[in-house]
Amino acid sequence: MATYMIPCLLGLEKLVGDEVKRLGLKNVRVENGRIFCDGAPDDCARLNINLRCGARVLLVLGTFPAGDFDALFEGTRALAWEQFIPREGRFPVKGHCLNSALHSVPACQSIVKKAMVERLKSQYGLEQFPETGVKYQVRFSIFKDQVVIGLDSSGEGLYKRGYRAHGVDAPLRETLAAAMVLLSRYRGRDPLCDPFCGSGTIPIEAALIAKNRAPGLDRSFDAQRWAFLSQRVWLHAAEEAMDKEFHGKYDIWGGDIDPRAIEIARSNAMKAGVEDCIRFEVADMRDFRRDNQYGQLVTNPPYGERLMDRAAAETLYRELGRVWQHLPDGWRTLVLREAEELYRAFGKAWTKFPETWKLYLLSSHTEFERTFGRPADKKRKLYNGMLKCDLFMYGNV
Repeated sequence: MATYMIPCLLGLEKLVGDEVKRLGLKNVRVENGRIFCDGAPDDCARLNINLRCGARVLLVLGTFPAGDFDALFEGTRALAWEQFIPREGRFPVKGHCLNSALHSVPACQSIVKKAMVERLKSQYGLEQFPETGVKYQVRFSIFKDQVVIGLDSSGEGLYKRGYRAHGVDAPLRETLAAAMVLLSRYRGRDPLCDPFCGSGTIPIEAALIAKNRAPGLDRSFDAQRWAFLSQRVWLHAAEEAMDKEFHGKYDIWGGDIDPRAIEIARSNAMKAGVEDCIRFEVADMRDFRRDNQYGQLVTNPPYGERLMDRAAAETLYRELGRVWQHLPDGWRTLVLREAEELYRAFGKAWTKFPETWKLYLLSSHTEFERTFGRPADKKRKLYNGMLKCDLFMYGNV
């Protein structure tokens, strides 16, 4: 039995925990910013390939208390590193500390590395290690003097799906875009639109969700090169994921006034294998219309810390608020994406929308509700990287 830890953006813990449970892993424990679970060695591949909202997958090798450097050294040296890291393996160390007596990350990295070397020296009979082989990235976290240490099986973060080679200014991470779509309860039945799609992240993540396509199928992971994990594990996990895909027709639309952004979005959709599910168009928000009775609009407006200054953001939100006063009750979903100046024309586009669409808004602006002109019916805290945001929900949420 193996133990895994999946870090995630704050606010996404429950979503990630639910994903892990659906994969059938046991003893799922949800904590702030991370999820623990128990599973078989094969589940390393299944987690990496299937998770939409997690940041990475760590194979936990040990947990122990460490109130000083001696305890950190002894706890690390006691672990059976030789069962995982071969003689020529590379084992760089990264980590972080929070609310602990040990607060110097560089010092902790040095102690962990030294303890590992001492353990491996005694097992392999070497005084120096070449570290010329496969990388076994060691990661530790120290929270309230409790150490969790293991191997990072993902390599690059799971938000790097492999389809976005290029982007536009202030891109939204794929993991957060997927979380927003999931929070909207979109599953592919109703239309989904993003009129400020930028490089296409939200429509692409929506298409992957609609198709039930595993987001990690088109990328590689560090653990694929680990000696103690068979390649059959990865092949079986990929086959299992592909067997669960849906094949249907979906109404997903992405628009942007920037032709370059649309060109990038189409290229990204092709890399993700969902170009047949999405219509990307160069479009002005002022001309945007949809006649569907039901649907969802998922997008992400610029806010003060990103594409515009505070004064411009407040003007934008006031205009959005005036538009909202004239909209029917009961929108389906709106999680706002790159908008820039086009949102100044937001009002004219929405006056003809059906009553059955609802609205969710993501913003880091602390005075958003005042500027918007009405309080949200419900709010949820989310983080875009280190930037604290709120998901403001309007309508029957």
